[in-house]
Amino acid sequence: MDELYQKELLRLAALAVGHGRLADADASATVDNPLCGDRVTVDLKRSDGRVAQVGHVVQACLLCQAAASIIGAHAAGHTAVEIEAVRSAVADMLTGTGSAPDGEWSELAAFAPVAAHKSRHTCVLLPFDALLRAAAEPAEASF
Repeated sequence: MDELYQKELLRLAALAVGHGRLADADASATVDNPLCGDRVTVDLKRSDGRVAQVGHVVQACLLCQAAASIIGAHAAGHTAVEIEAVRSAVADMLTGTGSAPDGEWSELAAFAPVAAHKSRHTCVLLPFDALLRAAAEPAEASF
């Protein structure tokens, strides 16, 4: 398991970018992983069909915490379709059928060692799933 908890993942989790609930969120969603007990709640503010701000509370392992922190750092300004594309790229990286996203999402490459641990893939993807579920909630302005 030491290979999963590398310094970069520890650093990302400790940053906890976006940690905390948003008092005036447009949408919220909570997702659970019943296999390990991980729980992620994501709050969103939206503007012009894009994420304006993300807040999250992660009661989960370091992998979930690090993924949520990356989302907190980079989701603002993106549409749900763009976030889904990032999630798909991460899922492909974890299954060995693709590579990590580049550009502003390149920190997600830190999860490459998780590929060898199929039971932990959900831990990395759970914060994305919470964000996408919140994004799917109806709002006055289309997201």
